[in-house]
Amino acid sequence: MIAVVFKGKATVPQVSQRRRNTVASTIGNVLEWYDFAVYGALATTIGKLFFPADNALDSLLASFTVFAVGYAARPIGGILLGHIGDRVGRKTALILSITVMGIASLLVALLPTHAQIGSAAAICMVVLRLVQGLAVGGEYPASIVFLAEHAPDRQRGLFTSWPMFGSVLGFLLGVGSAALLNAWLGTAGVDAWGWRLLFFLGAGIAVLGAVLRSQLSEPAASMSVKQEKTIPIVIAFRDHWREILRIMGLTVVNAVGFYMLWAYATSYLTGRMHVTTSAALDINTFSLAAMAAMVPLAAMLADRIGRKPLLYFVALGTLVSAYPLWSLMHHQDLRLVLLAQTGFALLYAAGYAGLSAVMAEILPAGVRCSAASIGYNLCMAVFGGTTPLVATYLITRTSDDYLPAYYLMAAACISLVAVFSLKETAGKPLRR
Repeated sequence: MIAVVFKGKATVPQVSQRRRNTVASTIGNVLEWYDFAVYGALATTIGKLFFPADNALDSLLASFTVFAVGYAARPIGGILLGHIGDRVGRKTALILSITVMGIASLLVALLPTHAQIGSAAAICMVVLRLVQGLAVGGEYPASIVFLAEHAPDRQRGLFTSWPMFGSVLGFLLGVGSAALLNAWLGTAGVDAWGWRLLFFLGAGIAVLGAVLRSQLSEPAASMSVKQEKTIPIVIAFRDHWREILRIMGLTVVNAVGFYMLWAYATSYLTGRMHVTTSAALDINTFSLAAMAAMVPLAAMLADRIGRKPLLYFVALGTLVSAYPLWSLMHHQDLRLVLLAQTGFALLYAAGYAGLSAVMAEILPAGVRCSAASIGYNLCMAVFGGTTPLVATYLITRTSDDYLPAYYLMAAACISLVAVFSLKETAGKPLRR
């Protein structure tokens, strides 16, 4: 039976296929950010188990360094998976990404600690984080591109927002799981064996994602270009370096802000502000829930008023509000700490809602995966993944608790310049 709705609208089978595409594309981002949220939430535990040192700060710094190492591998993974996405197909790149992520998560869950195998434990952890970094390098850009190429022109913002919704959901799942595990087992139980459960869960998400992605349909845009005898990465750097730089500039405020607030803030609140681990994780969980709810709403707004107004709002909003919101993070009243983090959450929900569609819209089909992966992952490697390490180092060296706010404001200035140079792309057909 063929079911058709009014003229000009999608058929029921088309709607069903778009829903399947959305879920399958989103679940990889759930896993990616779940994994990194778990690592950030367990940074103190991982530091003690795999990078033991004479004092807790050195151990934490080592743990955050490995966190950054995972991101350092992302540009390479972006190049590899971007090439596969442009030459072989978006579907192949998405399946490969989630499969490798799942295997790496499983191996982390099974990894012996420093007490069991000595320094080899630290080496293995570094290697696995590098592998995960390679795998996720093409995940977010490839899923954005895949959904953009399936989406109607006037709803592309909404469609491409779902991977970020999945990212926030993954972060929420990771932080929430860590909070529940801590409440159930206590710090001693988490340190002894409980931390492994969270990485086993990540491997389970990967299995589900791989099954769902095996049923995806390849976008027509991908089918038309993947047989071309070209090297997408070469063309991307040669002909589209301006777009790559623009993607980096647009991403930087979101990258720094997101990792400052949800990878670093838990350790900052517990170690610097003496907030209990349970309270810090609860604050993270609530603010992430607010962000998840905001992302699709902001994306629909971006489809109505354009991408640039939202991106201007985020850059200017961060520039103006970073200092006062960070000030609230130091308040003894935890309700005000929660208010601050929720304020940041709403800002970056709007930021990613505007950014996601732009990454696909400013690039032609033949290099869309490659160039988007390069720009996004270079920014994440240089600014995002290093944020917890930079923030910890700066505060340790200067004892100035407000340097993270200044760092956020500097990132906002870079993004502001990038938004100014951007042409509006909302509602327009994708480049061929």
